[in-house]
Amino acid sequence: MELKVVRIEKPDEVNIILGQSHFIKTVEDLHEALVNAVSGIKFGIAFCESSQKALVRWSGTDEEMIELAKKNAWALSAGHVFIITLAPGFYPINVLNWVKQVPEVVRIFCATANPVEVIVAETDQGRGVLGVIDGIKTRGIEGEEDIAERKAFLRAIGYKL
Repeated sequence: MELKVVRIEKPDEVNIILGQSHFIKTVEDLHEALVNAVSGIKFGIAFCESSQKALVRWSGTDEEMIELAKKNAWALSAGHVFIITLAPGFYPINVLNWVKQVPEVVRIFCATANPVEVIVAETDQGRGVLGVIDGIKTRGIEGEEDIAERKAFLRAIGYKL
């Protein structure tokens, strides 16, 4: 077995959802979930098929996001893994529960705009995701000023009253 680190390539303002599923109809069902969750959403989906033709299956509503999803799925080439790339201005918080409700989805590894590295194990049979590194190492514990800043930020962007 060999361990590899695959960096997800994306612009800073692009959010991703990285997960695992179990069936070829994942691409169509995730597409339907996303367009039902947010009107006019711009995204790409790519899914690593793990049997028969073993292709990267894909869909989406935005060519740039589709290409980005395909590129990253191909780099991962890991069993039944999917990646959703969300165009700037679209966020996982608005679609994540819809994605998790898709019957084929078995896990979500991360949903983030942070830099992401994926730890992949490769054997003679294939590849699988062991986990992800989402963002940077923690630098400390928040103090009172940090708490006030966090609360103000959430209210400024409309997520808290």
